[in-house]
Amino acid sequence: MDKPQMILHQYNQLNYTAYDCKWIPSSAKFVVLGGLARGTGCIDIFEVTANDVKHVKQIEKSKPVKCGTFGATSLQQRHLATGDFDGRMCIWNLEQPDIPIYQVKGHKEIINAIDGVGGLNIGEGAPEIVTGSRDGLVKLWDPRQTVDPVAVMSPMNVDGDTSNGRDCWTVAFGNAYTPEERCVAAGYDNGDVKLFDLRTMTVRWEANLKNGVCHLEFDRKDICMNKLVATTLEQKFHIFDLRTHNEKTGFATLSMKAHDSTIWACRHLPQNRDVFATCGGEGSLHLWKYNYPASRVKEDGDKKPIGVVGNAELVQDVKLGGQPINAFDWSPDKQGLAVATGFDQSVRVVIVTKLNRI
Repeated sequence: MDKPQMILHQYNQLNYTAYDCKWIPSSAKFVVLGGLARGTGCIDIFEVTANDVKHVKQIEKSKPVKCGTFGATSLQQRHLATGDFDGRMCIWNLEQPDIPIYQVKGHKEIINAIDGVGGLNIGEGAPEIVTGSRDGLVKLWDPRQTVDPVAVMSPMNVDGDTSNGRDCWTVAFGNAYTPEERCVAAGYDNGDVKLFDLRTMTVRWEANLKNGVCHLEFDRKDICMNKLVATTLEQKFHIFDLRTHNEKTGFATLSMKAHDSTIWACRHLPQNRDVFATCGGEGSLHLWKYNYPASRVKEDGDKKPIGVVGNAELVQDVKLGGQPINAFDWSPDKQGLAVATGFDQSVRVVIVTKLNRI
């Protein structure tokens, strides 16, 4: 079988530090979010053409912009929600980006991560945004209603005190397959992963991965919980099969050493939820295929159901540079087209071929 090839289509040098990148839905454009040397932020817009990548415009903001999502907007509006270093969550109309159409001082410190659901015709229920911050809090927002959060979730210290929460590094929506069901996964600097059930406002499940959790992503937001991937500071990613929970052992888990340093991000291919990419601190990009076991469930010694995890196959890898690849996003519209940013102040457009042969 011919393996997919990962081809660097275009390399662009930036004049700022890039923290995140996202494709603008239903377009050949993407945004890069970051911070300029003078302490301000920017939203940079690029467009992919047949031969190169054209810089469209740079929009400067008062504070560095750390993260962004289109997940809570409609395909018609394509509004970008961002989190910045000042703890503000803003929503922007990129056609008129001078003033946000929604903003709130959501956190006391930097917003490290943001995700959206209910937009882009993905997921049931209301369009909502979740933010995770250095202040340890995870907050849920419905920008249609109010500037107050719909919910606030805080990790609890060993003595029961929530005043000094852990640093939340990553958040992700999942399980949005009915108007009632929805959950948020959050990862923290101490290795904690918590799954918050938004219907019951409880911690549905939690685990500790022993290393800071850099990124979390469900394989799909709009299906009954299937798989969750967590990447960590020290070379490993973990795949949790979320279909079967055992009272004693929890979810079946596959843990793999994947890169020679921090794994900054994981992104599932929109057209095939069992294919995903991971980004390494040594400038590498790996492409993986998850293979299910013959049966995903069996019985334990007490005749209780217990999950069975599959395996992850490294399909292809490429070295994109010498600095960490800190953000990555697949195009939702064109299979195999992707964008990646690195701490070498760069943005790269990558084409992955033959994905339909995996």
